[in-house]
Amino acid sequence: MAGSSIIQNPEIQKAVVPMSVDFYHASGELGWVDENVELLHGIPVEKMSKSPEHEYFVYVLLRLLEEILPDTHFVAKERPLTTADSEPEPDLMVVKGEERSFRTSHPSTAALVVEVSVSTIERDRLKAAIYASAGVQEYWIVDPSRAAVTVFRCPEKDNYANQQEWVGTGLVSSNAIPGFQLDLATFFS
Repeated sequence: MAGSSIIQNPEIQKAVVPMSVDFYHASGELGWVDENVELLHGIPVEKMSKSPEHEYFVYVLLRLLEEILPDTHFVAKERPLTTADSEPEPDLMVVKGEERSFRTSHPSTAALVVEVSVSTIERDRLKAAIYASAGVQEYWIVDPSRAAVTVFRCPEKDNYANQQEWVGTGLVSSNAIPGFQLDLATFFS
């Protein structure tokens, strides 16, 4: 894109005007924003393409979650999570309630959000503030290149009070979704 370097200019970065979630929705309905964009802190950001490795790990995690979820929760893949100033589309999120309760609005919080970071680790780390402000109980970043899982717990305003990383081996268990756990040595092999 010819004008993409303009965003690199610090003066332009200071002058960017964030859009509201309502304006983002209206822009989408008018075709001004396509489905390959998510809203992060009021800024429309193009989503990354999905590699086979990314899709593999998302599918494995989806299957594991579906096997253990109680009837009181459902798992959503790449579905918007609407907050005060953002609408990210996490790879997976576990939401309390029934899917039909969200026919006319997107979820505004979740028990668990998982992002698989094949090429988006910095962006996914920045999303922690969005998920914490939405009251997401647990946020996992799965990084296949490092065989690592970072777990954020205890949301407080726009941050998590607890962050822990496992690399290579170990058993990672969810506090938000009892029974959901990953044996890293097996999961990344």
